[in-house]
Amino acid sequence: MSRPLLSLFALLFLIPLALAAQQGAGYVATLRGDIPIAEPAVPPRMEQTENHDRKRHRSYPMQPPTIPHKIDGYQIDLNHNRCLECHGRLAAEESQAPPVSVTHYMDRESNFLADVSPRRYFCNQCHVIQTGARLLVPNTFRDVDELLGR
Repeated sequence: MSRPLLSLFALLFLIPLALAAQQGAGYVATLRGDIPIAEPAVPPRMEQTENHDRKRHRSYPMQPPTIPHKIDGYQIDLNHNRCLECHGRLAAEESQAPPVSVTHYMDRESNFLADVSPRRYFCNQCHVIQTGARLLVPNTFRDVDELLGR
């Protein structure tokens, strides 16, 4: 690399990067905080899972519903899906749990299946439990209704 090109590169990229690092600008928040990598960190205590059995507000269209109850010890593997014992098409009437959406019974070509599609079988890939935990990193998310001024 020629000397003028190297000088231009340093001027445009390296010097601002060094200044930003020196001033703390561009600092990326981490879960470790300011604890050095070589030192062990004390993990935060586990928060209690909400167990209200109430439907929660969704923040955007097509957001998967959150799980409003504890799922500790639920077996969800290739052989068994504990969620479907209450939320499956045939069990929902008796359990009074919301049934799995009809979209979960469709394959990639939108053909309806007799059972839950394999691509929708592992519920907690999309559906999550809720806790009262504090935010781990800053968040500026705004609900779609707030954005639309409702």
